[in-house]
Parts: sequence; C-alpha cells; structure tokens
Amino acid sequence: MISLTLLMIAVAYLFGSLSSAVVISRLFGLPDPRTAGSKNPGATNVYRLGGRVPALLVLVMDILKGTIPVYGSYFLGIEPITLGLIAIFACLGHIFPLYFGFQGGKAVATAFGAMLPIGLDLAGLLILSWVIVVFLTGYSSLGALIAVSLAPLFTFLIKPLYTVPVAMLSLLIIVRHKDNITRLLAGNESKVWDKGKVKE
Repeated sequence: MISLTLLMIAVAYLFGSLSSAVVISRLFGLPDPRTAGSKNPGATNVYRLGGRVPALLVLVMDILKGTIPVYGSYFLGIEPITLGLIAIFACLGHIFPLYFGFQGGKAVATAFGAMLPIGLDLAGLLILSWVIVVFLTGYSSLGALIAVSLAPLFTFLIKPLYTVPVAMLSLLIIVRHKDNITRLLAGNESKVWDKGKVKE
C-alpha cells in the first residue's frame, strides 16, 4: 500500500503540473498568463485576458487535475488522510508545475476538483458560497477564501470522515492567498470584472 500511495502522490503532482492556463492561452493565441494581467496562471486571469470560453476550459481542466488522481486513489482503497495528502500534491503541482518552470497559480479549482469526489452536495455548497461572495463583493479571491474556509465545516456535516483531509487542503489554499488577503485588508484587491486593476 505504501508503494501504491507514493505512486499516486507522484501521479497527482504530475497531473497538477499541467498548467491549463498556459496551454489554453497558447491554443487561443492569448498572452502568457504568467507574464500578463495578474501574472497568475488561473481561470480568472485567463478570463480577463481572453474571455469566457478559454477561461471555462481552464477551469474544467484545473478541476479535473484534482478529481482524477483523488477519485482514482479512492477506488484503489487508499485511506482518507492519505487521500488528503494526494489532493495536496495535486495542488502543489498546480502551484509549482514541473513542466512550466515551477511558476503556477493558486490551485483553487484544483482543490475544488480534489474535494468533488466527496459528493455533489459539498460541491454545490462550495459553489454557492463562492457565487454569493463574488456577487456581493466582486472579489474572486474573497469568494475562494470564504468557500475553502467553510469547506471543512460542510464536510463535517456531510461526510465527517473526510473533514481532516479537507481541512489540510483548505489550509494550503488559504496560505497560498496570503498576498490576496493583504490586498483585501488594504482595500486594493481587484474585482473579477475589473480590466484595469489586474492584481489577483
């Protein structure tokens, strides 16, 4: 089981390392999201640079990077705590991608994808939380922070067995957003639809 776990950790990192934002931007002839806009290779920055279609493709690919290795590991009988570790490595692949100079994004969509196998009810609650916050404030980063902060609570209410793995994942995403938290507190964070201020 140890060798299988190590294999799935490696698979998760390699899956996560495929930078969807860079690949899709190249296919659509868009600027490199690592050097343009907010310089964050994620769906929000691709939306600002190229619109809805490429951003949606990035979002779907980033979600699958988390779902596929975690779901696969679940069916192989890997324990919940270890599933959390595999999910973290999928996100670390997104944050520090092997194929793209270790320059990656915030891993919000990948973390969401990693939580998706827990159930559609959890997914729905996370999406609803993000949508409400973004609708009320316009801040995608704040929506992500609120959603991942609530994720362990939602998980405890739905499938308590996975609370600790989800909390591990949530902590990683919150730490990754430290710059966003600083800008939010200072009042100079950019909004989803803001084409002028492109910090993310």
